[in-house]
Amino acid sequence: MGTVRGSRRPASGFRPQTSGRIRTKGARARRTWARRGAAAVLATAAVLASPAAYAGPGRAPAEVKPAFTSVNYAVAVDESASLSDADMAAEKAAAKRIALGDVSASSRVTVFGFAAAEAEGQSAVDPVCPRTTLDAAGRRTIGDCVGKLRKRTEKEGTGTDFPSAIRQGVHELTTGTDPSVPRVLFLLTDGVMDVTGSPKYGDESHREEEGERQLTAALESAAANDVQIWPLGFGPKPDKAQLDRIAAGGYQKGCVDLPSARPTADVVTSGAKDLGPKLEKVFAAAHCLRYQPGPEGRRPPATLEIAISPLATVGSIVVDKGDAEVDITYIDPSGKPVPTTGKARGSAFELAGAEDTVEALRITDPLPGVWKVKAEAPEGHRSLPVGVSVLWQGELRGAITMDPPSPQAGQKATVTMRLQTRDNYAVKDPRDYAGLKVTSSLTGDGFAPVPLTLTDDGKGPDPDAGDASFTGTVRIPGSAAGALEVTGTLTASGLSADTRSEPGRVAPAELPVTAALTLGDADVHPGARITGDLAVNNTDGRPHTLRLSMADVRAGHLVVSPAEIVVEPGDSGTRKVTVEVAPAEVFGDRLGGDGLRLGGTVTVVDTGTEGGDLTLVQEPLSVRVTPEPGLWEKYWWGFLTAAALLAAAVVAAVLLLGQRRRRRDPAGLVLRLVSETGEVVAEHRAGHGHKQWYEFAVVEPHRNPRIERRSNGPYAVQRSPEGGAVLRKRGGGRTRLTEHGQVELTDNLSLALAGPGPHAPGGTRPATASAAPDGGTQGGGSYDAYL
Repeated sequence: MGTVRGSRRPASGFRPQTSGRIRTKGARARRTWARRGAAAVLATAAVLASPAAYAGPGRAPAEVKPAFTSVNYAVAVDESASLSDADMAAEKAAAKRIALGDVSASSRVTVFGFAAAEAEGQSAVDPVCPRTTLDAAGRRTIGDCVGKLRKRTEKEGTGTDFPSAIRQGVHELTTGTDPSVPRVLFLLTDGVMDVTGSPKYGDESHREEEGERQLTAALESAAANDVQIWPLGFGPKPDKAQLDRIAAGGYQKGCVDLPSARPTADVVTSGAKDLGPKLEKVFAAAHCLRYQPGPEGRRPPATLEIAISPLATVGSIVVDKGDAEVDITYIDPSGKPVPTTGKARGSAFELAGAEDTVEALRITDPLPGVWKVKAEAPEGHRSLPVGVSVLWQGELRGAITMDPPSPQAGQKATVTMRLQTRDNYAVKDPRDYAGLKVTSSLTGDGFAPVPLTLTDDGKGPDPDAGDASFTGTVRIPGSAAGALEVTGTLTASGLSADTRSEPGRVAPAELPVTAALTLGDADVHPGARITGDLAVNNTDGRPHTLRLSMADVRAGHLVVSPAEIVVEPGDSGTRKVTVEVAPAEVFGDRLGGDGLRLGGTVTVVDTGTEGGDLTLVQEPLSVRVTPEPGLWEKYWWGFLTAAALLAAAVVAAVLLLGQRRRRRDPAGLVLRLVSETGEVVAEHRAGHGHKQWYEFAVVEPHRNPRIERRSNGPYAVQRSPEGGAVLRKRGGGRTRLTEHGQVELTDNLSLALAGPGPHAPGGTRPATASAAPDGGTQGGGSYDAYL
């Protein structure tokens, strides 16, 4: 029999516990994201460098193409007379918010207006904001100088000179700038060129033709100087064909080699209403960002939710407040408010625009999950809706394996590239890697490189679609001899490129030692152990040492033991293999309520073969780590039993007392909250009141309205001997509430009683149901339960 040597401990020094509940793979819950509608917000880019990737033991270091730390961009704003006042205002708002939302303190922006020079002393270009670095002070400066933009008068020249605007943009982006920094020109215009009144374009009869010629030359200059042009059209009839031509005429190579990063034109079709989503999408494409819209249309006080991907290394939560007096509080996925400046729980924060109608919170290394944006405002400043969205940039890493890891010449091998976050956690949500491009190849001694096709479509060698594992097959050329290497590259807009390589070598016709590992995926708690079996067979005449290691996972999170196994000559059997999970303190705040998905690879290498190490096993392992359950999760059945007994006792007491107080006792009254449109938005069953009055309050009237029982609440009801009920308002006297009538409670909600017949105008069933602590139904109950 073989000898098992002692396992190595991780650098963190933790000693895993011997206990820990392990659940089956089928019981694992998939993490969900908050899905919301389009945001009526306007913001800009988030561009930062990504930290170096962790390759893990036994892996070739990743070749990570860093994300751009900054962007040089210019904003050209059409000031021609063809624009309406509303569209001019929308253009100014766009130019201002471009600078406000940029989360890179080293980006630089220039803003200028343009129209046409139609008389002596006029200029086609109107410099407004000189080149400004967008640190905290620069953002404030840009916000002030953008206000100088205005629609031209007849004395200033009212045409639209695109060639001059583009030449000015190219000049601003190429003079005294680093050519390695991306150059982006945003052209905000109605898309209708008009140089017929400009003498510099020659004879009046040929000015239109000359304008087209100079536009072509200006676009060629932009392309030659690596200047992308992203037009955004305003006004009732923007010339979309002209805008498309301008976008296609500039520099076409974006921040990544993907169609989504190539300049395109877009149009704002309804004034400023859809400006936010349009501009955010343009910025996301131009700067290689991810754009996540959130909810809109909520008036303060309200709490809006927006999700930040686990792939994000930097992001900007942008809030369109509508009114500058609205105060915003940001709450991270752990439920704790975050500062607007400084650091907290591993993230860094910086707020811009707090005193304006749009503000943006820049977050470096944001905590992934659902963030809450709490909007509050004083009386008189609650009429405008609030919207939220997030722009982010991040890292996507890959873990590549080949099965068998040491194939023979002529043998078919399966190559798999699994996706991971920047912290080496497994990726499972397909939205995180939408638009991903995966390329792969096999190289080695004795043959030309062989391209591979890796897919995640659930077809052919790929077992499951949309599971963030890209799989393909390759046949090892018959001429292969010696070293092999399989390489995969991930490319996606908004995510830094990642190249992973897995070295190997061609195996001999007969392997002296074979091995197979059985180790299933699991759901565990911190400190748990996952066990499996390693089957080994040694046909050689001498002992072999097998080295076990864990790759593609953050150091210390998962540790495999034993570290080495000695297989004696003729030995054939199984060995126990254990994967130890780190304790909770190692994961820190990242563990969260939904836990973490760890994706690693257990590698077994034969160190005793001729020619060097030979990899025998590369076994992927997926481990979901969730927090230890609390008292409720462990003993919920006992709490429910006690609660049921208590409820039964309360009901019995209520029945006895009810016989004497039935005529005015409010118990059993079903109270309804009705919106301005007649929709029933909540129901609540009243309990026994204090001195025959049931006191209550309306909670969250603008977001999730519901009735809750409150001692000394602002409202109270009791039964009326004549039928219906009597409503008492604090300081407002008493009002009769008939069975089919309504009484106004707040500015948008009225109170009604449930009764036979239709539920409400429109026939809408209640959205929520709550109940008194003394016997009603809480949450999720239907109206039918009360009949």
